[in-house]
Amino acid sequence: MIAPFRPSSNPLHQRTRASFDHSPMLCFYEVTRACDLVCQHCRACAQPKSDPGELTTAESKLLIDQLAQFPQPPMLILTGGDPLKRADLFELIRYSVESGLEVSITPSPTPLVTAEAIARLRDAGISRMAISIDGADAATHDANRGVSGSYEHSMRMLATAADLGVSTQINTTLTPANVDQIETMADQFAKVRTDMWSVFFLIPVGRAAESDRLNADQCEAAFERLYQQSLKQPYRIKTTEAMHYRRFIIQKHAAKRRREGKSDDETARPFMPAGINDGKGVMFVSHIGVIHPTGFLPVTCGVFPRQSVVDVYQNSPVFQKLRDASYLEGKCGCCEFNKICGGSRARAYGVTGNMFAEDPDCCYLPSSVRRSDDESQD
Repeated sequence: MIAPFRPSSNPLHQRTRASFDHSPMLCFYEVTRACDLVCQHCRACAQPKSDPGELTTAESKLLIDQLAQFPQPPMLILTGGDPLKRADLFELIRYSVESGLEVSITPSPTPLVTAEAIARLRDAGISRMAISIDGADAATHDANRGVSGSYEHSMRMLATAADLGVSTQINTTLTPANVDQIETMADQFAKVRTDMWSVFFLIPVGRAAESDRLNADQCEAAFERLYQQSLKQPYRIKTTEAMHYRRFIIQKHAAKRRREGKSDDETARPFMPAGINDGKGVMFVSHIGVIHPTGFLPVTCGVFPRQSVVDVYQNSPVFQKLRDASYLEGKCGCCEFNKICGGSRARAYGVTGNMFAEDPDCCYLPSSVRRSDDESQD
């Protein structure tokens, strides 16, 4: 059965699409680009050593102070690179939690992630730890990560975190190399007691610009398989940069309601994210303070600490346009799902250079397009 959605315990984190105009739901802070891995799809093009220009401890705390000033403070995700390469990581986590923020982290599966380190993360106050698993076996995963033994270490990290009472999320980048392993991965992930599987659909940015990604029809086929797994696995399944999975779920629900002879009212739908998209309910701050809509949409909207992250999110023309569906072009512009989906703005930008273009990896034809095609054939 579908695992129930458990909302944040903080009432300030309860979201509607309207709240995204003034507050992001998620803020990703790339605390460093230092990392010992060479993952093929790395957005950050991570490097062995820290950038001397990365935000200092004091600047990072100022960033946290500003995030806490949003009308609805976001959940803070500490990412990289490898966050554990920062000496002040645990200090920043504690400071964030004391400031009222919920904090998650995405450490790289390196020898730095020991049972002791996971216990320290728990004690510092993290809400969740996200670990990347990119295949059902070591051969598939390690080939992507560029380090032998990465798969076994990642699976041990997940099991250790569960033993220590730390909530985990598994991040998987779906590619032609592992798409046939969806069912096997889904069953394996249940054994490590994870709380969520986040399936990422590739954006051609960073090192991933040279990677193969699924085409639109393959994405749709993957959606069906992920949906079937969501009905049987004990954890939640969500997608990242596959906003059209929301449209797929709504269509599946509507079809089920029709088969049962029931009306398709809004409140009966399964849990659906509130239309989050690049720059809409989410923002990204780089290791040197550059503010982007997301890490996968590398359009500069401001630079912290010269500019306030609150002001940039609320008033940057790019952020404002990304939150307005009237700017969408092509199929996305006329799609009846464009407010809850809107297509991946990052993928549109990565493929076409236009962040408002239609999502090239969506095969859905909006009803208005279908009507137009039918009328032209009459």
